[in-house]
Amino acid sequence: MVFAYHNMGVIGLEALIRRGVDVKMVFTYHDDPCERCWFASVADWCGERGIPCDRDAAANSALFVEMVRACEPDFLFSFYYRDVLSAEVLKCARRSAINLHGSLLPKYRGRAPVNWAIINGEKETGATLHYMTARPDAGDIIGQRSVVIGEQDTASDVYAKLELAAGILLDEMLPMILERNAPGIPQNEDEATVCRRRRPEDGLINWHDSARRIFNLIRAVTEPYPGAFTWLRGDKLIIWRALPEVESFGLAPGELGAADRRIRIGTMAGSLLVEKAEYRGRILAGGELTDALLPFAGSFLS
Repeated sequence: MVFAYHNMGVIGLEALIRRGVDVKMVFTYHDDPCERCWFASVADWCGERGIPCDRDAAANSALFVEMVRACEPDFLFSFYYRDVLSAEVLKCARRSAINLHGSLLPKYRGRAPVNWAIINGEKETGATLHYMTARPDAGDIIGQRSVVIGEQDTASDVYAKLELAAGILLDEMLPMILERNAPGIPQNEDEATVCRRRRPEDGLINWHDSARRIFNLIRAVTEPYPGAFTWLRGDKLIIWRALPEVESFGLAPGELGAADRRIRIGTMAGSLLVEKAEYRGRILAGGELTDALLPFAGSFLS
């Protein structure tokens, strides 16, 4: 049985099918109408292949547990499923329950690991395949594959790298899993970190951070995510793309300045050169950005 969502859900399912695994049932979700769904649909993928798929069962409910148990699965696989599976569900697997996580565990357990890794300025992340336990993302590691986070990579860029890494990792590890000789390496709890779920309001920029820290936030939550934002004269200003600069150009933290037809904002350390933004419903870049924000030079953002 497979619990899956997002592009990684499809990648995991495709890897299982390539290995001839008999997928009896898939649990996924209805898409959230309040969320921009830029990713592939697990439900559509299953429908095209005639694989039973349930989007309505409440995770870990009595009915949910009974549906899992009734299939008598050898394995449970979780590929970017958003709910933590209960111990009762995990016990339904006759052989093992396995999860694919988007970080190099034990670092960045929990939600939004890619976004947090970029925000924290990490140079590397990766995909980890591990056994599931009642404690999320804490089970023994089967295998990992790392990817580089480039200096200007956005979350979307890193996800694309992770998708390739996850497919390769699954192809490497699935034969050993199916043949019962996969490794199980305990995680070092002293190195474990946990990240929380991110919400759109977490994108609010603190201009008393450094330009580098703000730049990391912007690239971590830029499109297709809700974006990093600030307030200008009572209206939301979303900054979709910017570059950090070492010089402050005499700008105080949060002060908007314009010179040589370029828009900069002061920070606690350095300044931010704005390249693409959204203000009052308009996407602004190049000359349009300068013309729209130039009248606000000297204003302070909050």
